[in-house]
Amino acid sequence: MTPPRIVSITAGAAFLLVALTACSAPDEAASPPTPDSASPAPQASVEPTATPDPEPTSAAFTCESMISSGTVAALTEAGWTAETKDFVIGDTTIPEDDGLLCFWGDYAVASDHGQLYGWAEMSASAASDAQTSLLASGWHREDGAEGVYITEDPQYAMGTDDDGYGMTYLFGDGWVKLADTKQGLILIEGAR
Repeated sequence: MTPPRIVSITAGAAFLLVALTACSAPDEAASPPTPDSASPAPQASVEPTATPDPEPTSAAFTCESMISSGTVAALTEAGWTAETKDFVIGDTTIPEDDGLLCFWGDYAVASDHGQLYGWAEMSASAASDAQTSLLASGWHREDGAEGVYITEDPQYAMGTDDDGYGMTYLFGDGWVKLADTKQGLILIEGAR
């Protein structure tokens, strides 16, 4: 009877030999085909992919591309169209090249009913100035995981969402979103 220690050493040596043999064998799939081969293996082509920008630029934005396609379809089906407006936050006016503010409504009838969506690039100092201006006018601030929410006082809101929020700005890192309700902010695509 062979002692168990010798069996273990022999089994370990055999395993090591198999592992080393497998590692030292050339990988035929990775080696390029030789000119003498009758049918060379097709080579995989790896093309670099572009990394999408974390935030869209205003040049790529339209009123129809700013919000989800489902929202656009629903608003269009209701007979609503979008018009751009000046994007003003308190005392801060956003240049047209940096942002877009759209008011969706039925312009065939006289009404103040509609939905407002906006997005703009904004520096930290401009965001700070805009927030200070809004807070001085009685708006409310809430910090969230997504950024800083500044929302109008609900008692002066023309309409509120299910949580009681009216018009709301969301300030993120280098951008700001605006919707007529806090819940409406989720419909604006591009910014997280």
